[in-house]
Amino acid sequence: LTIASRMRRSAHLATVCALAAFSVSVASATTAFSAAFAAPSNPRMLSLMGGRRAAVFGLRRALPVFSPARNKNTGISSLAGSVAGLYQAKGRTEEAVEQVAQQLSKKKFQLDSATILKIEAERKAIQAQVTVLQEERNSKSKSIGILKSKGEDIAGVLKEVDGLKSKMQEAEGKMKSIEEQLESILLSVPNTPHTSVPPGDSEDANVEVLKWGDIPKFDFKVKDHVDVGAGLAGMDFAVGSKISGARFVQLAGDVASLHRALIQYMLDTHTQEHGYSEVYVPYIVNEESLIGTGQLPKFKEDLFMTRHQDRDFYLIPTAEVPVTNIMRDTVATLEDLPIKFTAHTPCFRSEAGSYGRDTRGLIRQHQFEKVEMIQLVHPNASYDALEQLTGHAEAILQALELPYRKVELCGGDLGFSASKTYDLEVWLPAQETYREISSCSNCEDFQARRMKARCKDEGGNVLLHTLNGSGLAVGRTLVAILENFQQEDGSVLIPKVLQKYMGGKEKMVPPPPKPVPEKKAKGKGKGKAKAKADA
Repeated sequence: LTIASRMRRSAHLATVCALAAFSVSVASATTAFSAAFAAPSNPRMLSLMGGRRAAVFGLRRALPVFSPARNKNTGISSLAGSVAGLYQAKGRTEEAVEQVAQQLSKKKFQLDSATILKIEAERKAIQAQVTVLQEERNSKSKSIGILKSKGEDIAGVLKEVDGLKSKMQEAEGKMKSIEEQLESILLSVPNTPHTSVPPGDSEDANVEVLKWGDIPKFDFKVKDHVDVGAGLAGMDFAVGSKISGARFVQLAGDVASLHRALIQYMLDTHTQEHGYSEVYVPYIVNEESLIGTGQLPKFKEDLFMTRHQDRDFYLIPTAEVPVTNIMRDTVATLEDLPIKFTAHTPCFRSEAGSYGRDTRGLIRQHQFEKVEMIQLVHPNASYDALEQLTGHAEAILQALELPYRKVELCGGDLGFSASKTYDLEVWLPAQETYREISSCSNCEDFQARRMKARCKDEGGNVLLHTLNGSGLAVGRTLVAILENFQQEDGSVLIPKVLQKYMGGKEKMVPPPPKPVPEKKAKGKGKGKAKAKADA
């Protein structure tokens, strides 16, 4: 037996060594393949190959979209656990909960650790009670057969079993109530920030990563987009207010055409050059969708709600909601990854917390348009994907020749669902400052857990990582063009990449002034005839 055991151990060791050697050879081949066929200069190839490299080598784990050696974010990995631990009993120990609370403090969120631990203690106590009752019931049930075989009376035991069943049902009802209470608390807990996120309380602490483009210089007094748009007879806030109310606008003529051209150009670029699939989605969504992406229950006051057939529905605040929810309750395969969607939608926001801010112009409207980019990727690839997605938004700004800067958000300015975010801010000459035009975020598995969006992986299903970003906010891009490309005569140059969408026009010009009607001479009878003769 000793000899046989040693032989088995030797065979096992030989197998391990052979598998290790095979892994090294496959890793080398994979690296060579990535270098040869996935150069960063060809983003569409990167997109297409990202989910199919595994099939080429017979592997079950998809590789990141970019080669880590080429990515300046190398070393950034997802947080194993973090807020996810709160959804599991083993993650609700005092030490684990306090660790999550410490991470969330970077977002200026105070986790109610005491309440969570109290509820968890109650849950454990009831769970233990259910276990004892189940064991006792099983024991009593087994004794019934034994008593029957002996011909003894089982009425008393049956009564005890029924009593145990009632107690179990009562305990299970308490357990369900506790779990619902815990879930209600956890739905209002934001995602934890990544360890690389800089500390800070507000946007003043955001870290500038880069600037691109030259700030335009003007030898005339610069107008803001409201005055430029009015001069082109293309922007009328009074009509928007008459139709709907404050924070609405009517666009017309070349300005409306430019707005549409921007949408078409962004969609064409993302689908033809960046590897996204275009989708058309509903603009009205249910509560489940908003819970999935994190807008509900915490941000209900920011939403426009409508009620139909005794059920609440909401106008979408961003295409992120319906597009990301395409994968709700879905299990993808590794060959499907990365999943990349783009969509143009109107967006509707009540701006409940923005009273008095940006009341002039298009910067903050109740209704506005966006072209959104969504990626759902393997957890190993999400931080490479964040760099890629942000680069796609930057590519639009660069093609439009709009100066911008890229900033990394600090913990205090980070969104509810995001682990890490880059903001792109475009230069607005009239305000002499940069304003946000795109926000690109990695939410890791935070939204996927709420949506149950998974992929098959070795060892079972894993939660996907979700990313979103504006590519771009159309209204704010229109603002930037009107202000950065304005001319002294009131005309506005059209960026070269948009001219084909504008019928070949190179600039928008103000309409000719309307002729002033002649005043009619006053007079009655003979006086009126005399005035006509004199004329």
